[in-house]
Amino acid sequence: MVKCGRPGKGQEQLSRDRLLDSALQLFLEHGYGNLSMETIARDARVSLRTIYNQFGGKAGLFGALIRRCSDQFIESLSDDCPLEEALVVFGRQFLYRITRPDVMRMRAILIGESPRFPDLAIQFYEQGPRRTLDHLTQFFSRQQQAGRIASTPPDFLADQFISALRGERMQRLQLGLEPTPDEAEIDAWVRQAISLFLQGCILTGQDPKQFK
Repeated sequence: MVKCGRPGKGQEQLSRDRLLDSALQLFLEHGYGNLSMETIARDARVSLRTIYNQFGGKAGLFGALIRRCSDQFIESLSDDCPLEEALVVFGRQFLYRITRPDVMRMRAILIGESPRFPDLAIQFYEQGPRRTLDHLTQFFSRQQQAGRIASTPPDFLADQFISALRGERMQRLQLGLEPTPDEAEIDAWVRQAISLFLQGCILTGQDPKQFK
């Protein structure tokens, strides 16, 4: 017997994932401005109405891809382990995800086409960087409440932590001046950045004013 009606949650998620997978490949192949919604719907075997209902349009679909990527490292941020370990786990996931070739290509598409499509830039920032910073801000705030770190504004800590992780190396990767790092390279990269972030660069007992 053929079952009619609304598909189950598992089927809905599979359909959504198939649509996002299809959209990702098409964005990588055609860019943003040259890709039509009809092409996406045809390739993913869904109706245009489905895309608009779920994502609101092409910018929302692009944003959903960014959110799916950020989910993979945001969900790794845990309060259930020591502070340094929690940051290392997050940092490894963060750098691994954002340095993959497909993600670097998506970022290049964004940089190239966002002046023509402001909604694209908004979706990227809200679903990626802003969402990540918000989660880190909340994390650092909880760590402060537990008495583990100094009472520096947590949003500033979040911003500085991401900056420390990314560093100048991300610029070189984006320009194609370095090969994609493997997991061992990322681990070393993360641990160096987090050590400096947590300990600072002034030797214990030194007065920072003497270096002015």
